[in-house]
Amino acid sequence: MELYEKTITETIIHKGNFMTYINVDVELPDGKIGNRDIIKHPGACAIIPFIDNQTVILVKQFRKALEKNILEIPAGKLEKGEDPKLCAIRELEEETGYRAENVTFLGTIATAPGFCDELIHLYKATGLFQGEKSLDEDEFTEVKIFTIEEIKSMIKNGEIIDTKTISSLMYL
Repeated sequence: MELYEKTITETIIHKGNFMTYINVDVELPDGKIGNRDIIKHPGACAIIPFIDNQTVILVKQFRKALEKNILEIPAGKLEKGEDPKLCAIRELEEETGYRAENVTFLGTIATAPGFCDELIHLYKATGLFQGEKSLDEDEFTEVKIFTIEEIKSMIKNGEIIDTKTISSLMYL
């Protein structure tokens, strides 16, 4: 049996600022009909900035969906047609005020493949130097510096719950 679901119909339920919520009728691998709710997302980039081999910059940011502040690596959504690496470089400077001599692609993760098509492209930044912090109009962050060991400990004790941040460490 081929594990594939053929789209029969697709209905837009809601179109937001940058995401679209759709409902899809599909033909399942066994020939029966199923239904899926899917969020279409333009994708994003995230970058783990290294001050040195053991020290990393994170940003503290309030996330309304969770109603709490979380620690995460700098990240942002892709603009239409934007190169993922350039997005990561842009987000690094916007959110932290740093630029990087070296930016290396680490990999790509699917954040919630059961209901969302968002892919986040992960990068590593080294050779940091001062740039200019310039957050979006509705964005507020605090720059925080931690060692990799501190970050691992904060993940284990539940202080860091952001999936892109946790995933980025697996590539190092």
